[in-house]
Amino acid sequence: MNIRFIEPAAPDPLQEQRNALARGAALAAMQALPEPDDAATVQYHSKGRVLVVGNTAHALARADRLAQALPVTLLLTDAEPDLLPARAYAIHAPRAVAVAGWLGAFEARWQATGQAAQQSSFDLVLDLSASPLIATHQHPHGYYAPGQDEAARDAAVAELLEMTGDFEKPKYFSYKEKLCAHSRNERTGCNACIDICSAKAIAGAGERIKVNPYLCAGCGACTTVCPTGAISYAYPSAPYNGSRIKSALRAYREAGGEQALLLLHSQDHGAALLEQAGAEGLQLPARAIPLALHHAASTGIDLWLAALAYGASGVTVLLTGAEAPQYAAALDQQMAIAQTVMDALGYQGPHFQLARAATPSELATALRHAPRGATCEQPALFNVAADKRNTLDYALDHLYRNAPVQPESVPLPAGSPFGAIDVNRQKCSLCMACVGACPASALMDGQNLPQLRFVEQNCVQCGLCADTCPEDAITLVPRLSFAETRRQPVLMAETQPFNCIRCGQPFGTLQMIENMLGKLSSHPAFEGHLDRIRMCGDCRVRDMMQPGGELSVELRRPQ
Repeated sequence: MNIRFIEPAAPDPLQEQRNALARGAALAAMQALPEPDDAATVQYHSKGRVLVVGNTAHALARADRLAQALPVTLLLTDAEPDLLPARAYAIHAPRAVAVAGWLGAFEARWQATGQAAQQSSFDLVLDLSASPLIATHQHPHGYYAPGQDEAARDAAVAELLEMTGDFEKPKYFSYKEKLCAHSRNERTGCNACIDICSAKAIAGAGERIKVNPYLCAGCGACTTVCPTGAISYAYPSAPYNGSRIKSALRAYREAGGEQALLLLHSQDHGAALLEQAGAEGLQLPARAIPLALHHAASTGIDLWLAALAYGASGVTVLLTGAEAPQYAAALDQQMAIAQTVMDALGYQGPHFQLARAATPSELATALRHAPRGATCEQPALFNVAADKRNTLDYALDHLYRNAPVQPESVPLPAGSPFGAIDVNRQKCSLCMACVGACPASALMDGQNLPQLRFVEQNCVQCGLCADTCPEDAITLVPRLSFAETRRQPVLMAETQPFNCIRCGQPFGTLQMIENMLGKLSSHPAFEGHLDRIRMCGDCRVRDMMQPGGELSVELRRPQ
């Protein structure tokens, strides 16, 4: 299929001048905001113990240079144990090497031919291997794997010479366990943050996740894909970024600007590309308002939709190629979900763009085709909340109230963080296993009645209810509902209560007892005594303890 870009119409020169002045006002409004509150920090301590790994040609001279100031251990991967060069520092000839850890806390294991495995601790690692020993896209602090470039290798040595003492970085995330949809009852629900982390800093820990703050590089992609908001970005927080976006768009609009484009970029590679483009005389579109983030993947649909509710006509996220490949895939998916909603509400689009640009010319091309979607005539007044789902509720409600089209619900692709469930009432035994598994309080019982109820607004489509259901009675229905009933408990299934045939007390449901009779009728424990299934636990035990195990009282059938 051949795809061609349609060049946008030439902008009105006078409006371009107004947009340029309005952008200046927007940038000034952001700069006038107070600095974000200090985030918690993560502390590192390095004594400078360096492990150097590589072949003789590349590693020996650099180890010599480091050894002039730091304690060094050298692993020469191409040397023989009996032909090692003489040095004042330790040299080994390993055939296998493994390294893990972070600044001040690396552990290395290696083994030479015919020798026992050795292990030691290091503060720093210079890895000159052909393939990095730590294969994550985002390397831990203190680990240098500069690749084949000689200048980059020398630069790594220079940095290592300065890496002694105490260091700190922000703790980029905050985590609310009670909101996490990772796992329940040994069933896995949401793995989104684990799968996307390019530093391998997140792992499952039973029903929750565990984030290693020493490995976390602050990309924020985990917070972007988290459906519940259990893990959120803390440097800076979503409310702070939301205040910058809201202030900038208000100032832009009040200064006469039109069709504002929010350009989100990283503060390192993205900012460098914008600066390079300016140096080459390539100017941003006058309507583009650049906003630097610690990392381009640290915002998602909550802030993007909030920006549209505040009056932006488009959101562009700039990727320069330095990001992990899974980040682009996740941002694409998030933008597809958001655009599906905007299309269904009748807002002419597109509204979102993932701009992949490694050079100024590629950036200029991407921004020529930046989105100019329709948006609300009346900008929203809400503030971005610390809770992701609350921000989404505010933004979606505002966009819906001002939308050209107001559907009751919008079908969404699988994997979306909104949706309903379909319950097969013929299969459902009302065992309530799904209620216990739901991390978002979307499913609840009927209190004193044998009922299963569902609040759609709470559902994050993690799938734990469907995976937990022993009857395979639940199916996920990804969609976004705007109906008033989305906030109210809706009856999904109900049945008659079942009373113990011996004492008359309710202890289950008719559907559950019928299912048990079908499944356990041939079980040795109930052979010849099927009525025990119709008894509560206490009465069942009493009956089994009677001589002969025969019933001695008149049985009562449920009403």
